[in-house]
Amino acid sequence: MLKIIPYHARYQEDFKNLNLEWLDKYNLTEEEDLRVLNHPNGSILKGGGIILLALYNHEIVGTAAIICGHDGEYELAKMAVRPNMQGKGISKLLLAECLIEARELKAKKLTLFSNSQLKPALALYEKFGFKYVAVEDSPFVTADIKMELFL
Repeated sequence: MLKIIPYHARYQEDFKNLNLEWLDKYNLTEEEDLRVLNHPNGSILKGGGIILLALYNHEIVGTAAIICGHDGEYELAKMAVRPNMQGKGISKLLLAECLIEARELKAKKLTLFSNSQLKPALALYEKFGFKYVAVEDSPFVTADIKMELFL
């Protein structure tokens, strides 16, 4: 059975490895990714963000995070699903739960940075209402896509 659960430090390696798997596959891993993945407590949670995990049969198979920005703006980040579990709706569940959490945090806008290689992810974001905007203020050199959703 699949459950979306809040992050716990015991899942830090799962969080890191799931994200590095896709980042490395597309040659997108950057120092900023490593900073966040190596220190999620300090880089996401302590600043008022959240990390959600998809748990299936006692195994973490997906991740997603919301990083607190400023003035009610949050960033959707570090969304990943284990390759053998893709196509089962896990990313939809994670994204839907992130939107619920963002609204509970009184977020006004959710932004994300991505890369044009990630076609399935971009299609998912579009289905949820994210709109393409100019890429500005990206913490990532490889981010050639920026999207936002007003809540």
